[in-house]
Amino acid sequence: LSQSLFALFASSLAISLVFAIIPLCHNVVVLAVVMAVAGLAMGCIDTISNMQLVKIYQKDSAIFLQALHFFVGFGALLSPLIADPFLSDTNCILSNSTANASSNLPHIRKSLVPHHPGNLSHYDLPMKGMVVTRVSYAFWIMALINLPVPIAVFFLLYKERMVPCFNSSSPPLLSADELAMETRPTEKDDLSAAVQRPHAAGGHDDLFSCCQSKNFRGASYTYFAVHITGALVLFMTDGIVGEYSGFIYSYAVEEPLSVVHKVAGYLPSLFWGFITLGRLISIPVSYRMKPATMVFINVVGVLITFLLLLIFSYSVVFLFVGTASLGLFLSSTFPSMLAYTEDILQYKGCATTVLVTGAGIGEMVLQLLVGSIIHDQGSYSFLVCGMIFGGLAFTFYAFLLFFHRMYPKPSSDMDDASPDKPAVMDDTGQYQR
Repeated sequence: LSQSLFALFASSLAISLVFAIIPLCHNVVVLAVVMAVAGLAMGCIDTISNMQLVKIYQKDSAIFLQALHFFVGFGALLSPLIADPFLSDTNCILSNSTANASSNLPHIRKSLVPHHPGNLSHYDLPMKGMVVTRVSYAFWIMALINLPVPIAVFFLLYKERMVPCFNSSSPPLLSADELAMETRPTEKDDLSAAVQRPHAAGGHDDLFSCCQSKNFRGASYTYFAVHITGALVLFMTDGIVGEYSGFIYSYAVEEPLSVVHKVAGYLPSLFWGFITLGRLISIPVSYRMKPATMVFINVVGVLITFLLLLIFSYSVVFLFVGTASLGLFLSSTFPSMLAYTEDILQYKGCATTVLVTGAGIGEMVLQLLVGSIIHDQGSYSFLVCGMIFGGLAFTFYAFLLFFHRMYPKPSSDMDDASPDKPAVMDDTGQYQR
């Protein structure tokens, strides 16, 4: 826990520093390095926060994961609103031709579509002169808004007496016994929970224990299959989130829909708004519904929504309805899949790292893939790609259900070599494997 909290402190502090430095970067190479640091920090926060919630709350983690990802969506919805007042509608470089260039900007915006990059050559924008922009304030405000986060994490470290240089005289916020009561099992689970402790202490007590090869010796193929299929589901669904939010505007403004640019600009906001709403709704729903059922509803809903978007591809009204529906179905897929996969693997936290990595790679790769396909094949391929990705997500989830049924249950007759097999007590009260 101390390693995770120190990593969260360093990562969240790095994000505030990066946002403060970005406006001062006058070289694209320096900016790229700074953005890479921000990406590393955000990846650490994403992985560690999910992993620790799973390990602390275990069977109750689904609710807390839904709450965590609600705030992720809320931040994605809120941050553009903070930056918007500082974005200029005119050119940011003053020169003798600024007035003419500023008057041409609406026409330039209309020409920013994948099939007509050559139109930009008709307009000469000044590249030299005094830069006048207020966008730096948006980055500095975001840096200040984020600053309480590392302060809060450091305060938690201090209260838990994990900071070497500072010794807090006050008692910890949550004692070990109270923390254990958060996940106290029922009577029928008392044995399985108690007997897992020796095994947990042996190989899952530090941040990098999941990378140790000794934990995989003798593991059955279903152990790896659950990790892989779960990661592939999130590869597809998070990839859909990235490519849909990134290209829905470009799809809407092109034929056959030809939506007005200002109206099309509301589509990404609508998409993220319903993702945030869906995650808020999923917090109480996850208390009543199993994660496996929620993931099934999500992937089926995504597949049906893309099918209807293809059927009604000439309807602007249904484009907005389908965007909202897709946001709702995609909203809880990530946290529900984490909870479901960790439930299969007895809440070791190792699957979380694999799933978060798979989701991040999918969000990156599918955007690149769809962007190149749209450029070559036209806007209609945007929905076709979404339909294919949705079908693959459903297929991989079906494989995950199959491997779940094949996965050995945590009982005394499990394979002795399985890394997830808990120790059980014999009649003499001794632990055996």
